[in-house]
Amino acid sequence: MTAEATAAETAARPGEPLVVLDHVDKHFGSLHVLQDIELTVNRGEVVVVIGPSGSGKSTLCRTINRLETIDDGSITLDGEPLPAEGKALARLRAEVGMVFQSFNLFAHKTILENVTLGPTKVRGMKKAEADKLAKELLDRVGVGHQADKYPAQLSGGQQQRVAIARALAMQPKVMLFDEPTSALDPEMIKEVLDVMVDLAKQGMTMVVVTHEMGFARTAADRVVFMADGAIVEENTPEEFFTNPQSARAQDFLGKILKH
Repeated sequence: MTAEATAAETAARPGEPLVVLDHVDKHFGSLHVLQDIELTVNRGEVVVVIGPSGSGKSTLCRTINRLETIDDGSITLDGEPLPAEGKALARLRAEVGMVFQSFNLFAHKTILENVTLGPTKVRGMKKAEADKLAKELLDRVGVGHQADKYPAQLSGGQQQRVAIARALAMQPKVMLFDEPTSALDPEMIKEVLDVMVDLAKQGMTMVVVTHEMGFARTAADRVVFMADGAIVEENTPEEFFTNPQSARAQDFLGKILKH
């Protein structure tokens, strides 16, 4: 199946709930990092999570593919509860693409090999088919000409675009981005955000934790504002940025939009 066909299939039933967090709580020791989180992400929706450092944004993102366990509540993906361990958890992680701050590419494998590894090992795809898909995706994120190079030979922005292609190669139902541009030099940020904007336009369901307010304004269907482990406010980008309802959001925006 081509990358475009996968995107089309994902977008075919827009509006249905895909990821549902219901009364989710999480502690790190005495620190209550997620407090009674209720959030529904619909198929084809781009939800951008913003807020001050330490507000629980990354933890929230990491619970959706069970990189972090939860203490209370439930999380479902496409109507199914997240499995605890074993093969079912591996299958879940194949359905949920994840792009981190650090690119986490295998240094000893070429760019092409990094992208084909998941489809061949986890999805059981034949090598020729995986190579074809990987080349399509690398072209799509603008690094197709780098396929035979190793990660260290690429810039940070290029490596992050490879990481996005690698996640897409698993043909996930939802993509999670945990501050994907925070480790990049300023001139590389735009090239990664451009790829993410294109994905959003093609109907990929996305949960994006970011400090990039421009991306939140242009690509989000909904902005979720977190502070102190709780969702304080959620709204359309237009409403949130022009008319924040909570004092906490007003204070946050006042600080960041002045610079």
